[in-house]
Amino acid sequence: MIKKILVSQPKPSSEKSPYFDIAEKFGVELVFRPFIKVEGMTAKEFRTQKVNILDYTAIVFTSRHAIDHFFTLAKELRVAIPEDMKYFCVTETISLYIQKYVQYRKRKVFFGTTGKIDDLIPTMVKHKQEKYLIPMSDVHNDSVAKMLDSKNLQHQECVMYRTVSNDFTPEEVKSFDYDMLVFFSPSGIESLTKNFPDFKQGEIAIATFGPATAKAVKDAGLRLELEAPSEKYPSMTSALQHFLLEKQK
Repeated sequence: MIKKILVSQPKPSSEKSPYFDIAEKFGVELVFRPFIKVEGMTAKEFRTQKVNILDYTAIVFTSRHAIDHFFTLAKELRVAIPEDMKYFCVTETISLYIQKYVQYRKRKVFFGTTGKIDDLIPTMVKHKQEKYLIPMSDVHNDSVAKMLDSKNLQHQECVMYRTVSNDFTPEEVKSFDYDMLVFFSPSGIESLTKNFPDFKQGEIAIATFGPATAKAVKDAGLRLELEAPSEKYPSMTSALQHFLLEKQK
């Protein structure tokens, strides 16, 4: 019987989140507890990459983390970002977040709709003369670089933040009594095995979002009971709802 579920993400800020509907509908307790956290690079670490921000005319943002760490680092490095700097973001939500750091209406901001960089490429190609800088996490592959190369765009990827394990306190380890764990990245699985080296899955159900996370569960020798997204259930909440419905039967 599933009564207590650990979701390895921050608690949703909106009361309208489908997670709260699930808790009410199925009478389950949902605990939001990220297994990983994002840390910025120090100015000293960043300098070793020999990247000069002002050599670039456009910045590509794939997440809010990228925006936070880009502007924080620029401040630490005492780099004044020119007003004519262009920003390319994978979604409108991410583009609006730039307002936290600069006056939005004066800026040239472009955004995609799907959250994938592929969707942004046609717009970037229209601005072929730009030199693109792409702040990234320490965990990334070269798919973005290959994509931009194929369009002959001038670009440079740089690491501005890293994903680290969000360690559990001894009290949290003692009271780890969940019936189900929900993961969204391979780093979350790494954190689980780091924080709980003697982890025995037993009856605990594990759910994952994305193929890389599913693979990490199997590679760790754990049993995967729910894998999202699928054609029928594109989100974790819709997949989880179906899973709990089946369990009730």
